[in-house]
Amino acid sequence: MSKADLFLDKKRRGEKIVVVTAYDAPTARIEAEAGVDMILVGDSVGVNILGYAHEREVTLSDMAHHIAAVRRGAPDIYVMGDLPYATYDTPQMALASARTLREAGADCVKFEGAQPDVVAALTAAGFDVCGHLGLESQHQDIKRRQGKTAAAAAKLYDDALAADAAGQKFLVLELVPQELAGRITRAITSATIGIGAGPETDGQVLVVNDLAGVTTRDFKHNRRYGQIGAALRDALSAYAGEVRSGAFPGPEHGFHMADEERAAFEAWLVNHG
Repeated sequence: MSKADLFLDKKRRGEKIVVVTAYDAPTARIEAEAGVDMILVGDSVGVNILGYAHEREVTLSDMAHHIAAVRRGAPDIYVMGDLPYATYDTPQMALASARTLREAGADCVKFEGAQPDVVAALTAAGFDVCGHLGLESQHQDIKRRQGKTAAAAAKLYDDALAADAAGQKFLVLELVPQELAGRITRAITSATIGIGAGPETDGQVLVVNDLAGVTTRDFKHNRRYGQIGAALRDALSAYAGEVRSGAFPGPEHGFHMADEERAAFEAWLVNHG
């Protein structure tokens, strides 16, 4: 049984799957200690960590670098990694890109859009695959809800079934109506992971910066479980104030040379002055 099959067993038992993003080793370690089931190293690293204007700017090297960091921080957790923009246009490209992410430490590769031929090629080569339908940040300049009309919902439903038949293990559903997410979840064997898709998916994923309050923008699909950004600003402000006032560092934050070593050093200074 593969690691992915353990999550499919959760789906069959009706147990929810907890997924969250991470981009570095310390965060990954904390998430593993907190008991999350899976870490997604998403292309959201671009706008949340690297300062890019769009997910489209993220490179394969960026993804490999951050996946490796997450793997070092959480060596035993299931790690899913995004294939970045323009690295999976053909099955051949997808295979080469997926090998890079697997070498970095990914257990599963995820990509956006309806490409069952790519799913089939990756699956045949032994990769766990996660699809991604609904909002596709790499391909859509304006981030808005998807599948709102009957025709759009039918297209997403058919795309989900096609990718499922091709062998995907997981499917992220982003910003799609709850009714559609529920229908897809019940219709496919792969485990659905929702973000802004309601409670009927098999699991949920949020961006760690959003749920922890590192980012300040409010999203309808997000719940802020902490205020890390505010706490960090307060800590840095206090530090800056104490450095400027001379309150930090205090005597307890440093150390002295042994008397004989200090005397020897002072003598050396006199001789070399």
